[in-house]
Amino acid sequence: MEPAVKIIDLVKRFGNTIAVNGINLTIKEGEIFGLLGPNGSGKSTTLLIIATVYKPTSGDVIVFGKSVVRQGDEVRKYVGIAFQEPKALWVDKPYELLLWHAMVVGYSMGDAKRVVRDVMEDLDIWEYRNKAFAELSGGNKKKVELAKIFIQRPRLAIFDEPTAQLDVITKHAVWRMIEDLRRSGSTIIVATNEMAEAERLSDRIGIIYRGSLKALGTPGELKDGIPGGDIIEAVVDGHIRQDFLDMIKSDVDAIRIDLRDAVIRIYVNKGEEKIARVVDLFTRKGIKIRQISLKEPTLDDVFFYYTGAKLVGDEN
Repeated sequence: MEPAVKIIDLVKRFGNTIAVNGINLTIKEGEIFGLLGPNGSGKSTTLLIIATVYKPTSGDVIVFGKSVVRQGDEVRKYVGIAFQEPKALWVDKPYELLLWHAMVVGYSMGDAKRVVRDVMEDLDIWEYRNKAFAELSGGNKKKVELAKIFIQRPRLAIFDEPTAQLDVITKHAVWRMIEDLRRSGSTIIVATNEMAEAERLSDRIGIIYRGSLKALGTPGELKDGIPGGDIIEAVVDGHIRQDFLDMIKSDVDAIRIDLRDAVIRIYVNKGEEKIARVVDLFTRKGIKIRQISLKEPTLDDVFFYYTGAKLVGDEN
């Protein structure tokens, strides 16, 4: 199957600043792809190139077989983008703006009225339909921006920080709407600096930092890629000899083992496959386990491992 998006040696410079630095990436048709990185990492620039808003300095992006460099008009037929910062004139009224948008993307007047109302109600902004855009709260402006994509239902839907400025309840509603959009046939790219969002939505995640792609995989693959990232933690009764700890370390191929106040922490890869073996070793030795648990690394841990940085920042 032809990929939805193929990014080839992509570079974007603004003066002396390199915003995107040689990214190569393939996004599969029908997946939700998460682009994870702090503000200023190059996420938005990459998305804007895919959407043909920016032209690459070098390299290319192929969207459903069409080049953003040579066939931008064709690419735009496939793509819809919800910008990080809502785009509208201050005097625009949400209903009129979205009705116009629905007509532009091909709805008849009757269908446009129906779908605009449905989406505005789903996003809980129908009551604000005739307010001037300038009078809306930041969260409601964001909802109007998102509504454009849910109305359009493009073949490639791009969301740049889709739930920034939204409350928790609305975030979950938007996540469900994005998942529904995928089920209806769209390929989706979500750029985010929120761990929960990336993990909830993404089939695969690309970690981007300072313009470069640092890691790529499913959330599980990225977590498993951290050496000793899983921690088997056991609270035990009785004295634990060092030779027993050495035996466990060897048997389950642990990266290291810590013992403190009857709590043993065993750092391993793929802990879900090894925790039963650890229990068996304790049982054979006659050591009573009062409590045992497996702690997986978080995406925060993943990001730090691959970049050496926290998922915060304001570079761009």
